[in-house]
Amino acid sequence: QVQLVESGGGLVQAGGSLRLSCAGSGVIFSISTVGWYRQAPGKQRELVAGIISGGYTYADSVKGRFTISRDNAENTLYLQMNSLKPDDTSVYYCNVHFRQFYYWGQGTQVTVSA
Repeated sequence: QVQLVESGGGLVQAGGSLRLSCAGSGVIFSISTVGWYRQAPGKQRELVAGIISGGYTYADSVKGRFTISRDNAENTLYLQMNSLKPDDTSVYYCNVHFRQFYYWGQGTQVTVSA
């Protein structure tokens, strides 16, 4: 049984920070491609940040503000979000890709007020 459980979302003012966590079980993050996606109402789901083959990638809209990291010992993925903007408001999803399998968490809501 694979489970991805996101936490850390909430309501913050513009300029504030949040740290999202994704705790995994049944799949090993260290040998998988991992990432954070977000989907706002009326928009397509987009990749926010990812760790792919040892490299880090970020959407242009979050570069310099968001940082993705992975704690292999705890099998947990993090997304540190600083200098948050109202446009960052979205549901954020943890994703893990191993072989032909894709796993998704249920998402955590991030709301940034002006």
